[in-house]
Amino acid sequence: MAHTNLDMDVLRTVVIAHRLGSFNKAAEYIGRSQSAVSQQIHKLEEQVGVPLFVKQGRGLALTEAGDVMLAYARRMLDLNDEVVATIRGRAVAGRVRFGLPPDFAEAWLPAALGRFKRAHPSVLIDVVVDANRRLLERLDEEELDLVLALGNDSRKDAEVVAALPFVWIGPAASTPVWEPGEPIPIVAFEAPCFFRKRALDSLDQAGIAWRIAFTSPSLHGLWAAIEAGLGVTVRTPLGLPDRLRVWNEASGLPPIVSGPLRACLHTRHRTLEPALAKFKAVVLETMAEQLGDALAA
Repeated sequence: MAHTNLDMDVLRTVVIAHRLGSFNKAAEYIGRSQSAVSQQIHKLEEQVGVPLFVKQGRGLALTEAGDVMLAYARRMLDLNDEVVATIRGRAVAGRVRFGLPPDFAEAWLPAALGRFKRAHPSVLIDVVVDANRRLLERLDEEELDLVLALGNDSRKDAEVVAALPFVWIGPAASTPVWEPGEPIPIVAFEAPCFFRKRALDSLDQAGIAWRIAFTSPSLHGLWAAIEAGLGVTVRTPLGLPDRLRVWNEASGLPPIVSGPLRACLHTRHRTLEPALAKFKAVVLETMAEQLGDALAA
C-alpha cells in the first residue's frame, strides 16, 4: 500500500488560514495568490478524502475532520521546525537573560522555553518573573537582555507585539461577591499598578462605590483571593485559571475606561547576539500561536 505524504507547506497554510480566518488573509500572509492557496487546500482535502473547511459568513470554519487535521498539523510543524532549528542551531551558544511579568509566565513561557532549549541546547537561559517596572529597571541596569513588559509602549525601545483587552475577573462560581448597595470589593496589587488604576478609574467614572478588599505582591495571591470570593479585579484574560472567569457588565460592573493594554519587547536598543536573536524569534512565534487575535503586528 502506497503511503500518502502530506506537504509541510500545505499544513502550514492550513494553520495560518485557521488563525487568520480566511484564505485571502492567509494568501497575503505567505505571499501567494488566493487561487494558489485554495488549490493547496483542495489538494490536501483530496489526499485525506474529506472536506476540512466550510464557509461561515465571510470567514472559514473547520469541519470535524479539519479540527483533527489542525491538531496534527501543529504537532507535525512543531517537530519539523524543531528538527530544522536543531540542525542549523547546534553551533549557537551563549547566554540569554529574559524577563517577563507573571501574566505571561504561566500562559506560554513553558512552551517557548522548551522549544528554544530543544533547538539550542548549548544556550544558557536565565528567566526573571517580576513586575513590569522592576524588569525594565533591570534591563536598564544591564542585568537583563530582553524584557517582555506590559503598558510601557512609550519607551523608545518598545516593540509593540500585542494589544490585550482589559477585563473584569471574578470567581467562576455564581455566588455573589457583594450584596446590593455595598461597595464593590477590589482585589489588586499595591499602588502604583496600572491594572488597579484602570479598575478604580472605571468605577469612579461610573459613580460606583468601591473598597480595596485584598492586596498582594503576587498574581497567585490575587487569583486565590478572587477564587475565595473576596472581590474582583481588572486584568487581561491571558492565562486565566479555570477556577476564575471574565465577568461582563450584567454583573453590575462598569465598562473599563480607555483602550487595550500593549505588550512590548524591550532590548534597550542593544545589538542582539545570535543566541538572543534566535530566542526573540521563538518568543514572537510562540506569542503568535498563543495570542492569536491579540497580535498587534
